[in-house]
Amino acid sequence: MTQKVQITVNGEPTTADVEPRLLLAHYVRDIVGLKATNIGCDTTSCGACTVLLDGESVKACTVLAVQADGQSVTTMEGLSPDAEQLHPVAAAFRAEHGLQCGFCTPGMVMAAAGLLQENPKPTEREVREGLEGNLCRCTGYHNIVRAVLAASGQDPDAAEDSAPGLAAPGFATGSGA
Repeated sequence: MTQKVQITVNGEPTTADVEPRLLLAHYVRDIVGLKATNIGCDTTSCGACTVLLDGESVKACTVLAVQADGQSVTTMEGLSPDAEQLHPVAAAFRAEHGLQCGFCTPGMVMAAAGLLQENPKPTEREVREGLEGNLCRCTGYHNIVRAVLAASGQDPDAAEDSAPGLAAPGFATGSGA
């Protein structure tokens, strides 16, 4: 048994017959063909699949495609018009070296974009708390936090809560392990 869904993805209407149990992450990757939405855990633990659903940051492995019917999804591919004109968050990740292997980067950028929509000038603590559901095993988070602060128009070196050892639970300043 399938169900027809109509989901606008990155401004383009899409329609497909899907199994009711199909996750939004798999809809975006397998049906629409956009690969930046990574599948890391399928358990909501890592955030690699983060997208914006009607402007709100969600983990696409927690949403069924049928639940997104009639809604709008923005993925990493839809955040920037092209590789030459990066979204401010993506540009800040590049400028502040907020990535290494790149696997978590699309989800991290999407979560940061959602955070900045809700809170355009977050403190360092608010950035750490806002991104604590997204995991990175490479960077140690320091440059990710700097990138989000820079994308908000703030000087990462002058962050209000800037202090050694400051960490929100689950978003430590250590090695990223």
